[in-house]
Amino acid sequence: MNALLRILAWTLALALVVLPVVAVVNGWVGASRWPLRTLRIEGDVHRVDTTQLRATVLPYARAGFFAVRLGDAQEAVARLPWVERAEVRKRWPDVLEIGIVEHQPFARWGADRVLSRRGQLFPLRGAAVPAGLPLLDGPDARVPDVVALYNEANTLFAPGGLSVREVALDRRGSWSLILSNDTRVVVGSQEPQARLTRFARLLPQLLSQKQQPLLRADLRYTNGFALSWPGAVQAPHAQGQT
Repeated sequence: MNALLRILAWTLALALVVLPVVAVVNGWVGASRWPLRTLRIEGDVHRVDTTQLRATVLPYARAGFFAVRLGDAQEAVARLPWVERAEVRKRWPDVLEIGIVEHQPFARWGADRVLSRRGQLFPLRGAAVPAGLPLLDGPDARVPDVVALYNEANTLFAPGGLSVREVALDRRGSWSLILSNDTRVVVGSQEPQARLTRFARLLPQLLSQKQQPLLRADLRYTNGFALSWPGAVQAPHAQGQT
């Protein structure tokens, strides 16, 4: 009997020590005594909406310093538009610290995503896209190929004072571009770099001769391409002719 009483006494003593700790850690008590009063944002934050960021972490901060669930808060912040990486920390006595690394946009991708400079695709989730980004599109697995052709095409057309506004790769492997002067260039699937090189070399001469905007260029010919001008019937243009 005495042994049983000793066990009960030790159990009660242990409960009196443990339960307050559990209560504090779980936020049952102590949220008002050890509140998180300060939200500190670290990093170069330009596109993340700080109002939305505060609203996102507030439900977690209400639990107080000891009970805040940093992992859950961090996952919630990472889901916000433009957030590439997030780290949520607490600093005694009342600071919730959020480190943000933003996506750096390289191009729009398809209808509703953005491609970052690190090659990551991320959804817009209603966020505004910076003006002037090119529009790229294609299968997700071909992101490096689309970016490579975009960069190469920009280099090819730059001597003529043009840039590339859009690049698309369809599921059949066919390429198409839109230049900064609104010319649509249908490249096809065969030897896209070689065809673009030939066309870019002749384009300044073609534009200077016609003195009209070129609407469309179809490069899917073995020895030339077909050009569409305003009010004209599309006709093949042999490679090397001017």
